[in-house]
Amino acid sequence: MPQAMRAMTGLALVAAMALSACSSAETEPRLMHLRSATQGPDEFSILPTKPLEMPTDFAALPAPTPGGRNRADRDPDAEIATALGGRPAATRGAVPAADRAIVAQATRFGLQEGIRATLAAEDLAWRRAHDGRLLERVFRVNVYFRAYAPMALDKYAELDRWRRAGVKTVAAPPQNPEAAR
Repeated sequence: MPQAMRAMTGLALVAAMALSACSSAETEPRLMHLRSATQGPDEFSILPTKPLEMPTDFAALPAPTPGGRNRADRDPDAEIATALGGRPAATRGAVPAADRAIVAQATRFGLQEGIRATLAAEDLAWRRAHDGRLLERVFRVNVYFRAYAPMALDKYAELDRWRRAGVKTVAAPPQNPEAAR
């Protein structure tokens, strides 16, 4: 009787694990399984504001609107454009005349409308197909790097390919750091 009881207990544990693996509230597979150790706010979602400044003319201030922008709010897109040597106004619509040549070169083979939605759907299908084995999902093992390994670029093979093609790669590190000494 004790052996039959152990077998039933083992079977019940296996069934409970199988059922717990099937009952997931997530609609999309999560390959990274990163989670915070605290229940506090996400520090990466908070943007610090710029310092407050006294305006030269109070009449020039815009009327306050609910949900509107504040002069002390940061504009990450404009800051990135400025940091990369561009103009913040270029992030707000039409392509400036100085950048039209590069845009024409980049789009010379055409544009695909809705590319972001297409890529998001393809990535979701890829993640669903590669979301890990049963126990990896149960124990939330990180399977991100294994799932995307077929898409990873071998940097040294690519560097050798460019060097064989005759392209100078002066900024690339040597294959063996000890050989550079």
